[in-house]
Amino acid sequence: MASKVYFADFRCPSWRENLQQKLARLMMTAGFGDIDMDGKYVAIKMNFGEPGNMAYLRPNWAKTVADLVKSQGGKPFLTDCNTLYIGGRKNALDHMESAYVNGFTPYSTGCHIIIADGLKGNDEVAVPVEGGEYVKEAKIGRAVMDADVFISLTHFKGHEQAGFGGCLKNIGMGCGSRAGKMEQHNSGKPFVKQKKCVGCHACAKICAHGAPTFGPDNKATINTDKCVGCARCLAVCPKDAIQCMYDEAPSILNYKIAEYTKAVVDGRPCFHISLVIDVSPNCDCRSENDMAIVPNVGMFASFDPVALDMACIDAVNAQAPLRGSAADCPEDHAHAHDHFQRIHPDTDWRSCLEHGEKLGLGTRKYELVKI
Repeated sequence: MASKVYFADFRCPSWRENLQQKLARLMMTAGFGDIDMDGKYVAIKMNFGEPGNMAYLRPNWAKTVADLVKSQGGKPFLTDCNTLYIGGRKNALDHMESAYVNGFTPYSTGCHIIIADGLKGNDEVAVPVEGGEYVKEAKIGRAVMDADVFISLTHFKGHEQAGFGGCLKNIGMGCGSRAGKMEQHNSGKPFVKQKKCVGCHACAKICAHGAPTFGPDNKATINTDKCVGCARCLAVCPKDAIQCMYDEAPSILNYKIAEYTKAVVDGRPCFHISLVIDVSPNCDCRSENDMAIVPNVGMFASFDPVALDMACIDAVNAQAPLRGSAADCPEDHAHAHDHFQRIHPDTDWRSCLEHGEKLGLGTRKYELVKI
């Protein structure tokens, strides 16, 4: 059976309703009010944007969702996990500071921020993945799993590794701890940039398996035979010398994203919102953003994350690319109807939705209900 995906455009021709109110109406029409939230902790998973990026969702959208949760008796909090790459959100203190810089405060959103995997990105829960082929136990940020209800609030966009950054990417990769992100991006083994290493031995002190070794120059090397991929050495290295190899094949990366999503959503009420606005060609994790590839489309909501992503992809690909954008490439006839494949030809975005459907996350068949 096709899943229902609810859609509203960004038109507000009447003074009776603004965009935030329209989003709330969309959510309630989609069945948001049927979720029992009374006295429950409700995680609202979103990306706060890397400082320097201006395509991320404005805090106003988060406030709309948080206020609607509170109107249903719930206790909302905004959440995300620390990043694997070196940037403004690699630990909880920097992460929260970046969120504040980008406008996410309790005063602008109506709720608090909790970085789900803790100060150093290693406060995680091992969650079994039912039917997982690539991941048997996903490493998920603890606060995400502590929530009674889970809501994803996604900025839909392109992505340089996954093909597109939608609902599944926001949940699967976004809710993984630093070790979880490393597991999705590669075989789960870090390496040391020798030029950055100062021989402080912090990695050796934190490692329970004796994986870091030191040569005559006192530079660290990771013994991958002993390494279990916990990523604690990445968290404690004061010089960011320990990093992850982003070497997973695009399809395998997307399979793992789908399996991590399965771990997050199984066994509790979930609801998903995607805003197709400022559709940048790359992720909000970058410290800059290119111009949007298509005009703003609208807001989507569903209980089915696979159908939601499929609907958003179709909606974007139905748009003519904006002139001068990364998708404006009329001579590329091979990808004439696929903006994401045109921008990132080495990616394989379909694999994520196909695998998600196989896992029972949802279906790619959807009925679009316009309000």
